[in-house]
Amino acid sequence: MGNLNFITIIIIGVNVVISLKGFKDYGFFEKYKFNIGGIKRGEQIRMLSSGFLHVDEMHLFFNMFTLYFFADEVINYLGPINFVIVYFGSLIMGNVLSFYFHKHEYHYSAVGASGAVTGVLYAAILLNPNMSLYMMFIPIAIPAYLFGIGYLLYSIYGMKKSVGNIGHDAHFGGAIGGYVITLILASWLFTENLLMVGLLAIPIVLLYVMRKTGHI
Repeated sequence: MGNLNFITIIIIGVNVVISLKGFKDYGFFEKYKFNIGGIKRGEQIRMLSSGFLHVDEMHLFFNMFTLYFFADEVINYLGPINFVIVYFGSLIMGNVLSFYFHKHEYHYSAVGASGAVTGVLYAAILLNPNMSLYMMFIPIAIPAYLFGIGYLLYSIYGMKKSVGNIGHDAHFGGAIGGYVITLILASWLFTENLLMVGLLAIPIVLLYVMRKTGHI
């Protein structure tokens, strides 16, 4: 955790370059952000390009800082090529879920690498659930799997209550992408850590049930 593989440097660099362009060029930002109306008009590139744009420097920094800490964990287990698959698969899945939840909101827009980064985070937790994570203002270590479950439960709450100007659905979709893709790439987890596979699926199953029953 905390090392920089070459592929991580490239992804961070691309995020920085495209985000800086978006900060300065409003037309560029508007053209490539996630927007329901634009996507429905056939501008599918937004499903990908929006993941490299950010609202401001702090938004960019927070996402890249999180990626910096967890990318190496996924690369160590799966290798750099599979890490790229997890990253981009999570990015797309985050936007797919966001589109699903907001498909009737023509003007709904969003940007950020949060879906991709959350997918990498959830993949890292799935691969190494016994990691200890430290959170701001909490002086004790939190087991990674408890953090992962808690984070997605909070995301469900955020989706239901529309908490803050945050794309909770994109975060959740990214986590689903990271979870599913990691299990495809690392099927040994079913035999070596089936309990954690099941525990980390709880929020995903809960969201599905809540959606089916009309509670979200």
